[in-house]
Amino acid sequence: MKRRNIGLIAKKELLGLSSEKTIVFAILLQVFIAMFSSFLMVGLTAMYDPEAIEGYSTVTYGVGYAGADSPLIDEFEKRDDLILHRMDLSQALAALRERAVSAVVYVPDTPPDAEGPVMVTLYLIQNDLQSSVINVKVKEVLQGYEKELREVRADRMTAFPVSLNFPESGGGENFFEFVYGLLIPLLVLLPAIVSAALIIDLITEEYQRQTLETLMSTPVTFAEMVWGKVAACEVLVPVQAGAWLLLLGFNGIAVDNAAAILLHASAGGLFLILLGALVALHYRERTSAQFIFSTALVVVFLLVMAVPYNPLNLMVRLAVDTAGPVHWLILLLVAGVTALLGWAVTAYARRVGEGVPA
Repeated sequence: MKRRNIGLIAKKELLGLSSEKTIVFAILLQVFIAMFSSFLMVGLTAMYDPEAIEGYSTVTYGVGYAGADSPLIDEFEKRDDLILHRMDLSQALAALRERAVSAVVYVPDTPPDAEGPVMVTLYLIQNDLQSSVINVKVKEVLQGYEKELREVRADRMTAFPVSLNFPESGGGENFFEFVYGLLIPLLVLLPAIVSAALIIDLITEEYQRQTLETLMSTPVTFAEMVWGKVAACEVLVPVQAGAWLLLLGFNGIAVDNAAAILLHASAGGLFLILLGALVALHYRERTSAQFIFSTALVVVFLLVMAVPYNPLNLMVRLAVDTAGPVHWLILLLVAGVTALLGWAVTAYARRVGEGVPA
């Protein structure tokens, strides 16, 4: 195969990528994620950990209090972000509907040392983002009240729980989990998956548009055509992943071992691209090839994720500089498997090319 012919095909495909709406939309989506990662961190962490959004709220909220006097009032007075308003229940609920207050708490006339439980009722606006914030804040107040009730009723205990001492949290665990456990692996590996899906479109469109015979009438061989398309898709992987890491840096997110991350992303991306090319050469029809490739991709990921140093784990370890030198061995292993797959693609492309009329 001639490198010049491969380069010409790759250049042609790169210039024509602007007409591929799928790849353009995918790149724009990744740009949005990378540019607004700090903003997304607040919203997405709140989905799996609602308590996380409390740290980002600096607003003071009014809470309507109805019912009997109780030590719960003292718990509310300890908070600077919650202002308690004493009122009747009907008046408090009317104020809640008009959003004059953000929540309503009703406490029954049950003594703290009563035999039965103290049933405190919390009223919130349904399906409201502010209610999620209030729910977390009021929950902490109610937990303080619960602790006080437990102390009052301590003489009823027949069994005592074991006390566990946990270290104080630094307050940044939500940020760390989202950015290094989800955002960075997503941004680094997504270009490889997108490029692997793109190679299927680039190969199958030659059959669907019936342009393959015209292309074969040039000095370019079928195998060179395939590798030119593979090269065009492979170039996108480190370029996109590097751009996302730069945008993360502009967001104030530090990423260690950026060069190693790009090497692993490029090697893994080439493996997926070659796998997609092999599927496209066999089926030669976009819908069938994309379906088979997606199924194969799920199987490959399930097998790879069973390994301790899987791609997601490895990207996280590299980003926080805890991978150690073992990642070079993994890179060598991936490169070896990719080389074997590249040989298979070349052999299959030459076999297919023999059946294409020149």
